[in-house]
Amino acid sequence: MALYCYLKSPSSPPRRINSDLKRGWGRPGIDSAKKGRFFSGFLIGLGVIILLVVLGSFGFYQVQSSRNFAKKDYFLSPLPKASVLGESQKALPAGYQQPAYWFSSPPPLPFKNSKITHYNLSIPVLGINRAVVEIGGEDLGKSMVHYPGTAFPGEKGNAVVFCHSVLPQFFNPKNYKTICSTLPTMKTGDEILIYFDGIEYAYQVFEMIEVQPTNISVLEPDLSGEYLSMITCVPPGTYLRRLIVKARLI
Repeated sequence: MALYCYLKSPSSPPRRINSDLKRGWGRPGIDSAKKGRFFSGFLIGLGVIILLVVLGSFGFYQVQSSRNFAKKDYFLSPLPKASVLGESQKALPAGYQQPAYWFSSPPPLPFKNSKITHYNLSIPVLGINRAVVEIGGEDLGKSMVHYPGTAFPGEKGNAVVFCHSVLPQFFNPKNYKTICSTLPTMKTGDEILIYFDGIEYAYQVFEMIEVQPTNISVLEPDLSGEYLSMITCVPPGTYLRRLIVKARLI
């Protein structure tokens, strides 16, 4: 007689398997791994796109500037180069919100008394309408700045206006931190309008040049006519060089 016998266990009721489990999304470890890979891929892709946009803008500007702008590193001043440069080879300070830091050794210009502390500037071709220009201002995040000691609008001499720029994709004519981001797209013949002390002055662009931060000749007086020089940093979003948009009163 057999001492042991085998009994068949009762069949277990069928389990309902969630469709997510069949695809693997609900399994421990697999779900988090796939989501992690997806998130990492998304971040890498986003970073590549941002990098391409920045490098593309930089490269496009370099090509455009080589065709359209003259790079002038000589000095127009009759003074010897050594006496004009002074301390120009020292490192630039970091506060680029202040125009005084945009050139290595800006020339000391005589103070000009004026009851006018602000005026307005428009560039129709860029959509800039009555932007505020502060005479002797120190914060380009709040307004454009008229460099102290240079000629006032309408006067014989060179009126110098500084303005801030970033990547052109972020251009906003109402934001003074981005207001001159598209200044390099201007062309000779374009107009710049200035409203100073109740009078409107129209200037016409006749030259666009690039200079190094050591070239301070662009700040010096030019008494041969009534001129306006608008200055911003280029390539947009960097502080490598200075773009000078030169205009003449018409």
